[in-house]
Amino acid sequence: MERLGGEDVGGRASIGQVALASFVGTTIEWYDYFLYGTAAALIFNQLFFPEFAPLTGTLAAFATFAVGFFARPVGGVVFEHFGDRIGRKSMLVITLLIVGGATFLIGLLPTFEAVGILAPILLVVLRFLQGFAVGGEWGGAILMAVEHAPTRAATSTRAGRSSALRPASSSPRSSSPPSPRCRRTSSSRGVGECLSF
Repeated sequence: MERLGGEDVGGRASIGQVALASFVGTTIEWYDYFLYGTAAALIFNQLFFPEFAPLTGTLAAFATFAVGFFARPVGGVVFEHFGDRIGRKSMLVITLLIVGGATFLIGLLPTFEAVGILAPILLVVLRFLQGFAVGGEWGGAILMAVEHAPTRAATSTRAGRSSALRPASSSPRSSSPPSPRCRRTSSSRGVGECLSF
């Protein structure tokens, strides 16, 4: 299947390029996330919840912050599904645009005094979009980094323990049957591995 995101153009990217791209994208998106958290703590109670007591307004502002955390798993599932089908690069660009756009629109939102209850509703919707996109970006950036890692590093990262993995070609007992505590698998690159349980 041809990828729309340009993953197959120009050969394999170096792990350094992928790591840098993942780092920059994640940094930008989490900066937007933390900026929202700061605004929720300092001014959102006055702008969007002025009819509440100060403590209640601050708690309501933090509740809008929590909406983004609940949206993250949903975004992760949706963007990883389309990342597998369309391409991770294009999905990462889309997530950056969604987070940036939502952050920009939050900055342009009218206050409660201007439009009433519509202001906090729009704030929650935009906050959901931020969390939705951050969930997709975070998972996509990690997957890209692991997929572009060298074979031995990628298998170590996937298993979580480097001592549990041995390529079949480097094991002197590769032709012997696996031990009862071991299961032979084959990775996407065709290298047999023994995963200890």
